Amino acid sequence: MDWEKVFATRSSRMKASEIRELLKLLDQPDIISFAGGIPDPALFPAEEFQAAFAETLGGKLCTTALQYSVSEGYAPLRQWIAEQMADLGIPCDIDNILITSGSQQALDYLGKLLLSPGDTALVSWPTYMGALGAFNAYEPRYDRLIANGNRSAAQYRETAAENNSRVKFAYMSVDFANPTGETLDLAGRERLLDLAADLDIPVIEDAAYQSLRYDGDAIPPILALDIKRNGHIDKTRTLYCGSFSKTLAPGLRVGWVCAAKPVISKLVLMKQAADLHSSTVNQIAIHEVAAKGFDKQVAKISAAYSARRDCMLAALEQHMPEGVSWNRPEGGMFVWLTLPEHLDGAELLAKSIETQRVAFVPGRAFFADGSNGNTLRLSFSQAGEATINEGIKRLGLLLKSCC
Repeated sequence: MDWEKVFATRSSRMKASEIRELLKLLDQPDIISFAGGIPDPALFPAEEFQAAFAETLGGKLCTTALQYSVSEGYAPLRQWIAEQMADLGIPCDIDNILITSGSQQALDYLGKLLLSPGDTALVSWPTYMGALGAFNAYEPRYDRLIANGNRSAAQYRETAAENNSRVKFAYMSVDFANPTGETLDLAGRERLLDLAADLDIPVIEDAAYQSLRYDGDAIPPILALDIKRNGHIDKTRTLYCGSFSKTLAPGLRVGWVCAAKPVISKLVLMKQAADLHSSTVNQIAIHEVAAKGFDKQVAKISAAYSARRDCMLAALEQHMPEGVSWNRPEGGMFVWLTLPEHLDGAELLAKSIETQRVAFVPGRAFFADGSNGNTLRLSFSQAGEATINEGIKRLGLLLKSCC
C-alpha cells in the first residue's frame, strides 16, 4: 500500500527531532556529548522513588494507583502544585491545574486547541524545537516574537493579514530558555503582556527550567504578572506549562498546565479524548517524592549543574578562537554559541563526530525558518567537569582549523 496517499496533509509537517537522533550517539562510549539537554541520571532521587513506588504498590493506595482515574490528574499532586504556584505569586486552586504526560503533551494540546491551519504563532527566534514539532502538526505559519518592543501589534497584524492569517498566540520560554539559556527580564515580560493584550491573544509560558536558577534574582513568571494586572487567574491570558522532568525524573512523564478554568476545562476534554489520564501510579510517586524533598532535590542538582556551567564557560574562554561568541546563562542546561557566518553547524557536527568525537546540536533546527546555520547548542548537564574541559578543547581545535 502507498501510505503517502492516505496520510493527512498535516503529516508532511512532522519531522524527526534532531535531538532524538543525536541521543543515539550516547550509546557510543568514546563520544563526548554536549547534545542531549537531559538531566544527569546520577542525580535522580532514585532511592526516594524506589521507596515511593514500594509504599504505593504495597499499601492502601495500590488499587487507586492501578485503576483508571480522573482526567484532571491526581488531586493531592494538583494541590501540591497549586501551593508551589502560590509561592511563585500565582494563587490558584486545583481546578486551574491539569496534569499532562510531560509538558510536551501540554504544548501539543495547546497547539491543537488554539491553531487552525494557516494561523500565525509568534515564537522566539530561536525557540524550543519540541514546541515547533508540537505546533507543526496543526499547520501554522510562524512569525518572530520580539519581546523588546521593536515591533508593534499593528505590524504583527499586518504581516499576518498579508499571509491571509491571524495571530493566535505567543509562545516563549522565559527562564533559561532552550536552546539559548537566555532569561527574559521583567521589563520584557511586561512588554510581552502588553503586546498580547493589544493583539488579544494568549501567552504560552514554557517554564520547564524555571527551578534551575544558579545566579541572580528570581523574576516573577508571566502568569504572576498577569494575575497582578487582572486580579484573578481566571481573568488572565497566560497558559503556564510546568514539568517535573528537569528536576525529579523525565521518565515518569509528569507535567502540568496552570491556567484560567475555561481553558483547563477544554484541555480536560482533549485529555479524555487522547489518553483518558496520565499514569496514576507515576503521579502518586511524583507527589510522594516532591512533597518530601523537592527543594532538597533542586538544591542538589543546582549545585552540580552550576559547577558544570562554570566549567564550560571557563573552557570556552580558554579554548575558543576569535570570532566565536556565547552567552552566560544564569541557570538551565545550555550555552548558545554563534560561529563566524561562513560556518554551518550541521557540517561542523559531521566533522566533529568524525575527527574529534564531540557531539552538539546544530542551531538551525531551532529556527522556524531554518536560518542561522552558524549557531549551535551545548548542554553541560550530563558531562563531568574533566569531560567538559576535554570536549571544549577538542571543539576549539576543530573551530580553529575552520575559522
